[in-house]
Amino acid sequence: MTSDAPGWEAIDAALDRLYPGVEPKHYATLVKWSLGGPDPLDGISFYARESPVPHWHIVSYGMSELYSAPNPDAEWSGWGYEFTFRVRREPGETTPPVWAANFLQNLARYNFGSGNGFAPNHQMDLNGPIALEHQTLIRAIAFVEDPELGIIEAPFGKVRFLQVFGMTLDEYAATQTWSVEAVLNLAVGYVPLFITDLRRNSLTDVPAFADKVAAGRRRDGSSTGSLAVAEFAWLPDGDGYRLIVGAHAVERIAAILRGRLRFGRTLVVNGPDSSVEFSPGSFALGTNNDGALLKIVLTDEALDHLTGVLVPLAGASPVPEAPGLIVDVRPTLIRDGDGNVVERIG
Repeated sequence: MTSDAPGWEAIDAALDRLYPGVEPKHYATLVKWSLGGPDPLDGISFYARESPVPHWHIVSYGMSELYSAPNPDAEWSGWGYEFTFRVRREPGETTPPVWAANFLQNLARYNFGSGNGFAPNHQMDLNGPIALEHQTLIRAIAFVEDPELGIIEAPFGKVRFLQVFGMTLDEYAATQTWSVEAVLNLAVGYVPLFITDLRRNSLTDVPAFADKVAAGRRRDGSSTGSLAVAEFAWLPDGDGYRLIVGAHAVERIAAILRGRLRFGRTLVVNGPDSSVEFSPGSFALGTNNDGALLKIVLTDEALDHLTGVLVPLAGASPVPEAPGLIVDVRPTLIRDGDGNVVERIG
């Protein structure tokens, strides 16, 4: 790049230190986002690696300020990060995985469209396979600081290289029912450099890994204080309230509730348009002053009954020991990139 992109040059310099003399395969965006193009990332580079296992090390250009700084005094450049992604590569494979570039572009679109950024230890349920054209158990992601690139001082502020790590739903559930940081610290012992392998099985199938997660959950409870669920809402229902929950999320919500309320902690579940705060104590059910938040206080017995009806089976159930509360589980439909239903849960 020329000197009219000092932010880009700073990223290149960091990569040159890690890959001296290596020319990556680079894909550039034809029409920049700033000019009305569809792709927020101006470029994505792919480095073919052989160790610790063959993989592609993928780096984005466009989440940080590449050309100029709207706020020259900002500590962090742009969003404060560039995405990286490490994807398992077949020995001798020379064609970069296009799906991975598209996935990073989709993450960037989410950032720019929603205004919500990412940081280390954030995680996300993808509501389907990470690569729709592949048979894979990788259906969630977490974010870690890239273990080799870290943070750099760029001309327009600091830039963290924020790596995407593909996880199975069992691993994702473990991060929420125990601790994201703790699960990731365990995972890297089995998945060096947090390389995403579409073919691998869940780490929870490894007895030593599963035992440590279970022990941590019993000891520490859940560190998840708030939870975003796409299929979640509440509605007034007679003299009480109805919780509407997608079957895809019910078991995860139940496990986190046990790991929070049993330890004297609250849990806020946020749907697209409404939220519910669960807390331990003498049973109570009602909204806050402006009616925007439903508050549910549960005894141990009511918690047991609530988690007992939070199962992936469509239908409405009253909650014993929680008068006025009804749980309505709705089927979750998993669709492919063309909108076709490929899986039904519940």
